[in-house]
Amino acid sequence: MSENQNLLAEQRRALILDEVRRRGGVRVNELTRKLGVSDMTVRRDLDALARQGVVEKVHGGAVPVVEASTHEPGFEAKSGLELTAKEDIARAAAALVTPGTAIALSGGTTTYALAHHLLDVPDLTVVTNSVRVADVFHAAQRTSGQRQGAATVVLTGGVRTPSDSLVGPVADQAIGALHFDVLFLGVHGISVEAGLSTPNLAEAETNRRLVQSARRVVVVADHTKWGTVGLSSFAALDRIDTLVTDGGLPAEARAEVSEHLRRLVVAGEPESENGADGSDGPGA
Repeated sequence: MSENQNLLAEQRRALILDEVRRRGGVRVNELTRKLGVSDMTVRRDLDALARQGVVEKVHGGAVPVVEASTHEPGFEAKSGLELTAKEDIARAAAALVTPGTAIALSGGTTTYALAHHLLDVPDLTVVTNSVRVADVFHAAQRTSGQRQGAATVVLTGGVRTPSDSLVGPVADQAIGALHFDVLFLGVHGISVEAGLSTPNLAEAETNRRLVQSARRVVVVADHTKWGTVGLSSFAALDRIDTLVTDGGLPAEARAEVSEHLRRLVVAGEPESENGADGSDGPGA
């Protein structure tokens, strides 16, 4: 961990969270030395992480929160986590999108970040079950008017989840009648054994429909999702064409991913170093 006193609060908290998860707990005095900041700053950072529900404060430090497989954080709680990683992933994923194609964006904070990077890609048809993602495109249209080449957005119906996704029979039926070139899928957890998983049973079924309706599946997930397992699995790793992640993914995890996926994109790193073939085929 860096001892740079000029780290942004977001960067400090990401480092602290990684340290908590890696070691199973940290002490305030250890963090002050490693980060080169004051005791008060570290305590404020731990307070912020505790409010987000990702660490539990204990006397003199913090430990990770052990989540049940059914625990589903809300959109606001997740939106404050791994902001830099999500932005990097969104930028890398946007580079895979070809103008004039039909794409789908699932619910999630990373797909929400991706949506902002797609506003200037012309002639897209965007299918989404995310209220937040749809709002990004609709807000852009309200601000700039109906621009030529602006995305056509199809928002499925359904029941709203804590992460602001629409799921259930109505969403499933709407998605099942559609076919899109590429699905950009946010996930709660990803692992070799469980594949892609979510704590929400209805969302798992809707995600299955999204995967079935896509010619290709691109998962957008920061490194903290690796090894997390939710209640319900909805796709095996070999159903994924591409994983777009950040540089925090450990080397051993990269090796495991490369055994099951055709393409690994690590945001900010040359693909030649990722063992990728550099081609995602037409439509992305």
